Amino acid sequence: MTPTTSSGAVVDLRVRLEVLRQRFAEIEPRIHAFVPGAGPDWEGLHRQAEALSERFPDPDDRPPLWGLPVAVKDIFHVEGFPTRAGSTLPPEELAGSEGPVVRALRDAGALILGKSATTEFAYFAPGPTENPHRAGHTPGGSSSGSAAAAAAGLCSLALGTQTIGSVIRPAAFCGVVGFKPSYDRLSCEGVIPLAPSYDHIGLFALSVAAVTRAAAALLPDWAPSGTSQATPERAPVLGIPEGPYLDRSSVPGLAHFEETAERLHALGCRVVTVPAFSDFDEIERRHRRLLAYEAHETHAVHRDWFLRHEKRYHPTTAALIRQGREVPSETAREVRAARRELRDELHRLMDRHGLDVWIAPPALGAAPKGLDSTDDPVMNLPWTQAGLPAIQLPAGRDDQELPMGLQVVGRFGADGRLLTWAWKLETALGRGSDNPPSQAPFD
Repeated sequence: MTPTTSSGAVVDLRVRLEVLRQRFAEIEPRIHAFVPGAGPDWEGLHRQAEALSERFPDPDDRPPLWGLPVAVKDIFHVEGFPTRAGSTLPPEELAGSEGPVVRALRDAGALILGKSATTEFAYFAPGPTENPHRAGHTPGGSSSGSAAAAAAGLCSLALGTQTIGSVIRPAAFCGVVGFKPSYDRLSCEGVIPLAPSYDHIGLFALSVAAVTRAAAALLPDWAPSGTSQATPERAPVLGIPEGPYLDRSSVPGLAHFEETAERLHALGCRVVTVPAFSDFDEIERRHRRLLAYEAHETHAVHRDWFLRHEKRYHPTTAALIRQGREVPSETAREVRAARRELRDELHRLMDRHGLDVWIAPPALGAAPKGLDSTDDPVMNLPWTQAGLPAIQLPAGRDDQELPMGLQVVGRFGADGRLLTWAWKLETALGRGSDNPPSQAPFD
């Protein structure tokens, strides 16, 4: 087959950008996924597209994310865009250099559309973003704009972060795939920190295939097996963490989760109930204490900014920073050590029960009505504390036709294997009970 000429590639990218531009004009004014003044520069994007096409005229030689439009959460520093971090602090205070993840996106051929909206400093004070599936409902947070933009088709890929549940929860509320790699697998350099012991960079897209493609391009030391969607030799063994953690889900959320687990069992998966997180109240308490401590102390970021601009902080964020002042440094050291202990305990349980992955609700339930809260991320908290890789998969809708999902968690460092299992689980869940497959997808 004759390779596409450079001029043909330019035309193709221009057409795709114009289609996207029209979609922006129709949808973005309703959902507010992007930061005002930091959205797409369409003429600049056309110039980037032309440069990409001239540099890579042969489709076989193009980098893996060639021409892919990407939204970047507004706590990342991105060359050409101001960083506001959902706050009213002076932009010059927040300025910084672009980090390796954004540079890797560019190197992989992606087109940076602009900055997606975030809660203030990636904590709980919400911005204006609305859920694309239902006006007046939260998209979740803190990666509100990234999840909404992906769900609304305003980008092919979006970057977010998670310190408790800020990738998995909004992905569930918006009905998209959200992937949080193992802790520190993606460098947080060039990102305004909240709590570095927990901060993770994550990805949003419409499918596991799209997330896998991006992960293979961005994650260091990506195993070749992790880039494929090869069928596993058997169905996965799924572990359900029975106990006080699961009891925190809402009644509808837990019912949907149990129905999803039953559906997967019927399609060939083995589902094992495992007592876990018996001390969940303590797990939650220590997570929130270290988060507060690091929000105030780490790199003196908010400690110094808060001294100069206390009145500019939202009361919710200000309360976190004041709380952090009261956490002893010895407590912070103890909690940091407990992260690894929790991870090891989860691995021991997986070994003892022969689990491939854990499954759990990705949120308390569906996206609640109202924009003054992004809801509680507690269903994501222990997995984030342990630093395990996690992915949210769309899994139907509730009786109000709002998206519901499934959280799938793998072993630390086994990100590629988690995505391989996730692809098969996505296939099963996508077919659903209303349109059952002719045979179990794991046969």
